This record gives sequence, structure tokens and C-alpha cells, in this order.
Amino acid sequence: MTLKRGFRNVYDLNIHLVLVTKYRKKVINKDMLSRLSEIFESTCQKWRCELVEFNGEPDHVHLLINFPPDVEVSKLVNNLKTVSSRLVRKDYLEYLNSVYSKPVFWSGAYFVASCGGVTIEQLKTYVEQQHSPDD
Repeated sequence: MTLKRGFRNVYDLNIHLVLVTKYRKKVINKDMLSRLSEIFESTCQKWRCELVEFNGEPDHVHLLINFPPDVEVSKLVNNLKTVSSRLVRKDYLEYLNSVYSKPVFWSGAYFVASCGGVTIEQLKTYVEQQHSPDD
């Protein structure tokens, strides 16, 4: 576990994020996946986050992101979706216009899960083993 330090905190916060293309269309090709990786890396840096891992398939992508505690996950996700959609639609305009009748790329929904170095069961055991005050 690699801990990061803030002004008044020590943290290791990670999320697994899955973004799905609009109507689950299989539009992501190898070149576009590479461009999305660049976009997500750059956007994460602007948010003081780290894109730990990235990959995808023709209709969705997976991101593993490490982020500081003052970053709101919903705002980060919305920014990642907005920026990547705008830039991908700009870079692949003709191709995406042949697939979508409107200027869209991502579905409105997304999947996000917290993830870390220990399981819930390990955390529960740790908390249960804490010594309660006698008084």
C-alpha cells in the first residue's frame, strides 16, 4: 500500500470507474482507446489524481484512479466524461457522426466502486479487535 500525504491527512483512496458508450455502441477502436488514455491521464493530473490503470473494449472502458480526499468523486467523473467526450468527438468527428445522429459519446450512467488494499472482512476484523475504553 502506497500512502500519500496531504496537509493534514494521509490517504490511499482508489476507485474503479467504468464508462459505457452511448447505446452501448461498439465504437472504440485501438487508436481511439490510445487517445482516451492520453485524455484521461491529462485530466487526472489536472485534478491532482493518478490514472493507475486504464483499458477498454469496443463499448466501454475501465479506469483505476487514485485521488486525494478533497476531490469529489462525482465531480471528477463528470469532468472525465465531459472532457473525453468533447475531445474524442473532435478528433473522430466523421467516424462518430456516422454512428451517432447527435453529438454524444458516453452513456449518462457510469459504474464506480471504491477499492483498496484490504477486504471488507479484514476491516471488520480489525475494527472488532480494537480495545474499547474501560470507563
